[in-house]
Amino acid sequence: MEKLKMHSPNLVAQNIEQLAALFPNCVTESQGKDGELKRVIDFDLLKQELSTHIVDGPQERYQLNWPGKREALLTANAPIAKTLRPCREESVNFDTTQNLFIEGDNLDALKLLQETYLGKVKMIYIDPPYNTGKDFIYEDDFAESAEEFLKRSNQKDEQGNRLLANMESNGRYHSDWLSMMYPRLRVMANLLADDGLLAVSINDKEVFQLGKLLDEIFGCSNRLACAPWLSEASGGKEKTGLRTGHEYLLIYFKSTSESVSQDERSTGALNLSDNNGPYRKGRELMKWGGTSLRSDRPNQFYGLQCPTGDYVYPYRNDGKEGHWRWGKDNPDILHAQSNPDFFHWEKRPFDNEISVNGATERWVPYEKIRDVKKSVGWSTWLDKFGSNADGTRELKELFDFKVFDTPKPTQLIKWFLSLHGDDNGIVMDFFSGSSATADAVMRLNVEDQGCRRFIMVQLPEPCNEDSEAFKAGYQTISEVSRERIRRAGKKISEASQEVDVGFRALRIDTSNMADVYYNPDSVAQDDLFAQIDNIKADRTEEDLLFQVMLDWGVDLMSPILRQTIDGKTVFFVDADADAQYQHGALVACFDKTGGIDDAFIRQLATFSPLRLVFRDAGFASDAVKINAEQLLKQLSPLTEVKAI
Repeated sequence: MEKLKMHSPNLVAQNIEQLAALFPNCVTESQGKDGELKRVIDFDLLKQELSTHIVDGPQERYQLNWPGKREALLTANAPIAKTLRPCREESVNFDTTQNLFIEGDNLDALKLLQETYLGKVKMIYIDPPYNTGKDFIYEDDFAESAEEFLKRSNQKDEQGNRLLANMESNGRYHSDWLSMMYPRLRVMANLLADDGLLAVSINDKEVFQLGKLLDEIFGCSNRLACAPWLSEASGGKEKTGLRTGHEYLLIYFKSTSESVSQDERSTGALNLSDNNGPYRKGRELMKWGGTSLRSDRPNQFYGLQCPTGDYVYPYRNDGKEGHWRWGKDNPDILHAQSNPDFFHWEKRPFDNEISVNGATERWVPYEKIRDVKKSVGWSTWLDKFGSNADGTRELKELFDFKVFDTPKPTQLIKWFLSLHGDDNGIVMDFFSGSSATADAVMRLNVEDQGCRRFIMVQLPEPCNEDSEAFKAGYQTISEVSRERIRRAGKKISEASQEVDVGFRALRIDTSNMADVYYNPDSVAQDDLFAQIDNIKADRTEEDLLFQVMLDWGVDLMSPILRQTIDGKTVFFVDADADAQYQHGALVACFDKTGGIDDAFIRQLATFSPLRLVFRDAGFASDAVKINAEQLLKQLSPLTEVKAI
């Protein structure tokens, strides 16, 4: 029930409404003296509307601006002292999967992933809040310096970003939405590979603002398409006599550099030639990724005739038998058997001077791309890639009830993913919602034998208590999101055992390190003995492992092996068990009993890891800690050692 206003009418507000009806372009959003945003009149523009000559005013420039833009940029660049904590009980195939599901604020997630996945994500698809007046958006706190932001992010997680209903009556309607999107898109752009693609679903409420925002971040020349998508086959709801049954897909390249290979882009130079004319080198015919061994595709291990007339087989860089991406009956393979010039061939050595059948190198075939432009689809009207009704049906088939109102269909997302030539790349969605993107990645991997990996990010937004999801026992959107991946993965596994349907669940939390780690000067002398360990008491060794992986930029998708050596737990990250854990990306021991001595360090040095980390409190003495670096220089000179 609405309350009585109990005051006289606000005549200023009424006057603004009347002027907005006459001159809508003169109404804007501005920050008042009290710091609040509200609807105001742009008097310079109004003067020009009422004048027959040019009126003096502020310098004109082409740009998208709004109150709060500078603060949004500040928060995009501000550091945070948070971490990702593993949640084994929520995961599927935690130790071996190469997929990630992160629960938490997506801006925090994007910042935490910067070190590890900078320039490594091939495809990003997001379906953000459309700003319809009913959507919830992130209410970010920009009124602080970078130092204050860092301190606060470590101390009080509950004071972080919150959700806010952004009603059309709000005087900061567009500004709030733009301030929410801007820092996330800015940080996201750093993760996208040079040959990467971004697609954002949006409707006509904010498509123009979003387009200008993306033009600023990527450059308008990098816009591939503003593709209308038929979201409602029935035509949607009628608005003033017009049925609006479509939405948009804004698609952008990260880079238009001609140095990027054509098989991964839609433009590029034909810099090679043969008897049939100019071409460029395309994708390698060798299959890479999680299912690249001969045993994964036995029928795709066969000989191809190379330029010397000999037959070569698909051996991997490590000397193991692999397989080609195409089968024997592929028309291109059949044509290549009678035309040795069909592929582009290069010689490549095996890793670490490995030899296969006495040879230390082998011939490797690549596709030849002859078209200056590669067709990536028809963007004029996307009416054959599913609708909102299809997305709802897909979810209902998995859950037996209507989970969300307008989930995106996997067919639409698969179409976008198919625009990129890399079927082994990382796909990200940081507004994952129902995890339709994860579902689409797994389905497409089944269809084309790809090895795409996904990173999903979803805030633990509470489910509406009137929703079917809440009644079914799901408290948050992130719970529904993870459950969709489990159910979709189980269904996909029935059709193919070779697709990775697992995911490593992680949760954003405050740093594992105690306050003294970040602010040692704030500890009083009387409290020194209470600060012997600089790690929070409730954190596990696996929590520490993931913060070290983040800090050191180790791939969070790497396989993790846990072994017990001399009674201590040792983690091997990205180490091959068949090779006795040699040359892994990281070896970690967070023992805090003081049992790490020279003999134990010598044992770990035999594995020759790239990185080695210990807990500060785990060393038997200060002398052992000091000697650790010298020991490793002698026994494993390429190993970098650190302590926390």
